[in-house]
Amino acid sequence: MDLNGFDHPGRPGGGGTRSVKVMIAGGFGTGKTTMVRSVSDIKPLTTEETLTQASAHVDHLIGVADKTETTVSLDFGKIGLNDSLMLYLFGTPGQERFWFLWNGLFKGALGAVVLVDTRRLASSFRAIEEMERQNVPFVVALNVFPDSEDYPVEEIRDALDIPGNIPVVACDARDRDSSRDVLVALIRHLKDRSPVALEPR
Repeated sequence: MDLNGFDHPGRPGGGGTRSVKVMIAGGFGTGKTTMVRSVSDIKPLTTEETLTQASAHVDHLIGVADKTETTVSLDFGKIGLNDSLMLYLFGTPGQERFWFLWNGLFKGALGAVVLVDTRRLASSFRAIEEMERQNVPFVVALNVFPDSEDYPVEEIRDALDIPGNIPVVACDARDRDSSRDVLVALIRHLKDRSPVALEPR
């Protein structure tokens, strides 16, 4: 697997291509692994393990009772948005017992997507707080599940206390085009913050 851009995500990947490290974050069961799988140009690297009865007291399955696997380290994929921009995607583990891994994973990240399950808003508070603590620019993606209520975006923004300058978009993490649109929204947000942030170096 070509990991060019992992240690130095700001350097070109060859031929003037800019390589950018992007985090896919969120609470437990919000669809992070699903998004990396759906949008990656390569077969993604995943570290999912089967949920067992032994973890029942630490992995809270309220609202995600059908979930059978969980990420224990990271997910990795990549997607070329055009000839000059390659995104390296790193999905974070969602359970509290693996949060200690986040500091290392976020090193060198230029931006992040925070996935939110509107049925369980509280599960994403920690991820949003972490973006702010690490000063990582981010967009919020409302992952639409089959039984999700159709809340207005501004109502979700208010409930999560998300500033008006941070994009909030709806998506279906299972769908490649929808997931790609979220990444495009993030890139536009990064360019709005700093027009030269994505220029090849």
